[in-house]
Amino acid sequence: METFHTISVFLFLVGIFSLLGAMVLTIVTLYKRKMALQRMRQMLDAAIDGSFAESAYDESLYSAVENKLSEYLNASEASARKTAEEKDRIKALIADISHQTKTPISNILIYTELLKEQELPEEARQSVALLESQAQRLRFLITSLVKLSRLETGIITLYPREDSVTGLLEEAYKQFHHKAEEKGLYLHVDSQEIQEMTAVFDAKWTEEALGNVIDNAIKYTKAGGVTVTIKPYELFVGIEVADTGIGISEEEQAKIFGRFYRTVEVSGEEGVGIGLYLARQILQMEGGYIKVASETGKGAKFTLYLQRKREIEKN
Repeated sequence: METFHTISVFLFLVGIFSLLGAMVLTIVTLYKRKMALQRMRQMLDAAIDGSFAESAYDESLYSAVENKLSEYLNASEASARKTAEEKDRIKALIADISHQTKTPISNILIYTELLKEQELPEEARQSVALLESQAQRLRFLITSLVKLSRLETGIITLYPREDSVTGLLEEAYKQFHHKAEEKGLYLHVDSQEIQEMTAVFDAKWTEEALGNVIDNAIKYTKAGGVTVTIKPYELFVGIEVADTGIGISEEEQAKIFGRFYRTVEVSGEEGVGIGLYLARQILQMEGGYIKVASETGKGAKFTLYLQRKREIEKN
């Protein structure tokens, strides 16, 4: 009986020591894991602030990780330098194209003006008019392509700030109401009830985006006109541009914001098909977006959404 009691005590003590050993092993393992995570975090923090450097290399797993991290950072730095250099080359190329084409086109337009002042046969006058029209179209195309390239390559930076949406509409009206009147159309801007409405946007480039939408609305409207209104929402301010034009089919609506896309119905009109694409790019860079609602033959309504101030502050 005493032997059995001794064995029981021995087994109990073995169990206690085994349990203590397991607990110690677990604590040590957790501690090592915690220290490993802390060291990895320190390595990543150093990588982020640019102070990362490999320690003396040995055969440990930490050194292997440091080596791989160093290789990755070096490759990333080289890639960033290459991207910056490529961006500078593109910037120089765009500037060169803009400069090299600006003078010849301006000269062509000057010469066409001089020719129009001369006594010319009717057939020659028609040719001069066509020459002037094509030169103007070429100037517009190059200007649009330069803007597009600068936006897509990040050369142009937008600086959104709180500004008056009503003022934006007033500038658009000043720019386009004569064009609408020349076609016998109306351009109505309705913002009387919300004079103090503001949003956060880059005034220059948002005016470009809104102008592209209004210009399209006037261009593709034969009778009636274009109405521009401001619609306040909780997070956005909507600028609605509604026309009484030819409308856009449901199948085409998903395509019209594509670069250089033009529907068959408007292929005979002036334009290169990047106005809506530019508008969408500009609004996206400001944290906004653009939508269209339309039916064939029933006009179209484009809504440009600009972020409200409180939404910018949340970000």
